[in-house]
Amino acid sequence: MGRIRIVLVDDQAMFREGLRTLLATQPDFEVVGEAANGGEALRLCATCQPEVVLMDLRMPVLDGVAATRQLHALYPDVRVIVLTTFDDDEDIFEGLRAGALGYLLKDASSTKLFEAVRAAARGESFLQPSVATKVVAEFARLVEQAPRIEAPVAALSERELAVLRLVAQGASNKEIATTLFIAEGTVKNHLTSILAKLEVRDRTQAALKARELGLL
Repeated sequence: MGRIRIVLVDDQAMFREGLRTLLATQPDFEVVGEAANGGEALRLCATCQPEVVLMDLRMPVLDGVAATRQLHALYPDVRVIVLTTFDDDEDIFEGLRAGALGYLLKDASSTKLFEAVRAAARGESFLQPSVATKVVAEFARLVEQAPRIEAPVAALSERELAVLRLVAQGASNKEIATTLFIAEGTVKNHLTSILAKLEVRDRTQAALKARELGLL
């Protein structure tokens, strides 16, 4: 299996340098390009063909949200992880709505960063626990304020509901497997079934829709 091709997008050269050095410690990672703004990132992705983009939010020329939205439209197979110092609710929701598959703060541990990159390369979303908590809390608030939305949803099994609750808490597949005493492959199978039943494309949307429909 080849190495995960990564592009770094941040307007601070020193931060990019440190990030490149950190990622280079992992034998399955390869940083194939760096950009100082969203415009440069779009041009890079056309030539470097990365699998994962680590995207800052606030940059000159083209910010991270706009760049993520355009990347998602032009290169749907490229997975974007927001990596920023900002955890304001508006920033989080704008990044996720633009198509980001993950959201990490720059004070996250290297272990979480590596986990997020590998998850994104597999097409799985990854939210830092503090961010996941904000997402769930906000949607819970919206559900309380709005009339109950009725939608036909195929019944989830008890095990699928247990997996979904842990996903909503920001748990990784490995953490879910450990908590429920099942194999990680079984977790992936449950997630595939959950996404199909809820008619969503990733685990973040599954957690949000579950809240919206009052399933949690």
